[in-house]
Amino acid sequence: MDIYQIKKQSLSELEKIQDPLELEMFRVKYLGRKDGELTVILRSLKDLPLEKRKEIGQEANKFRQELEEAVKNKNKEIENWKLKIGNSKIDITAPGVKLPHGHLHPITKVLRQVEEIFMSMGFEIVEGPDIETEYYNFDALNIPKEHPVRDLWDTFWLKDIDLLLRTHTSPVQARYMEKHNPPFRIIVPGRCFRHEATDASHSHTFYQLEGLMVDKDTSVANFKAVIEEFFKRLFKQEIEIRLRPSYFPFTEPSFEVDIRKNKNWLEIMGAGMVHPNVFKAAGYNPAHWQGFAFGMGLDRIAMMKYKIDDIRLFYSGDLRFLKQF
Repeated sequence: MDIYQIKKQSLSELEKIQDPLELEMFRVKYLGRKDGELTVILRSLKDLPLEKRKEIGQEANKFRQELEEAVKNKNKEIENWKLKIGNSKIDITAPGVKLPHGHLHPITKVLRQVEEIFMSMGFEIVEGPDIETEYYNFDALNIPKEHPVRDLWDTFWLKDIDLLLRTHTSPVQARYMEKHNPPFRIIVPGRCFRHEATDASHSHTFYQLEGLMVDKDTSVANFKAVIEEFFKRLFKQEIEIRLRPSYFPFTEPSFEVDIRKNKNWLEIMGAGMVHPNVFKAAGYNPAHWQGFAFGMGLDRIAMMKYKIDDIRLFYSGDLRFLKQF
């Protein structure tokens, strides 16, 4: 659609609008910063010949100003109309009733802070589906059918379909590697589900954050530096960490990460160097690339940060608990 068609169509639509919500949808449709009709035209000017660019650019900018003014006037018109009820008017000087303001859930607050820290270190945020295939949840991560880890991660399967609610956010790493070439560094936040008993420190639904960095010379030393910096910024103090040997099917070598807080060591995440079989499943040559991966529970981070002793409080919906944050 060219600028002249947009001009004719938009003015016709604007004339019929009588509702604030419709007006906002109209504004986004034509003036939205990302995908607005006029925005798209202005963004495409670089592909036009110079003379055409001048003509269309001048016309589009002029009409943009006109349309912004028309939307503003239409909004005033709607507001004035809403103040009238029959032949009477609402007393707009009367004191209104204040509505209570909500606020962010503690896990959301921690997630945003975690994302901000990792983005400042060059990590990209990637998301994936809660409903996952058996291949991405297990096979692509070096967990074949006969692997005992599957017994430990008994989860919620969808009836008569080879789909399940993901047990971790690692499937997104496999999906990402299939479509992107290294080097890269990403974090993957999201909900996970496991069929297990609920108590003060465990829940069938929880939030996890995975991290993955792949390059030619990425090492455990790089991982240790990244994680130390992350915890230092998160808790706003120097944090001592240690790595203990462990086992995960998708990393080799693998280790548990502990942090020392209040003189006690606390297990906080699992990590390791990406297993060659995971690289092969994604189409990478393990001889050319290496990387580290890690995973942590955001619920546990939030519990530490806000001194919460029961994970069930996060999902209780109890306003007495939520109003504290």
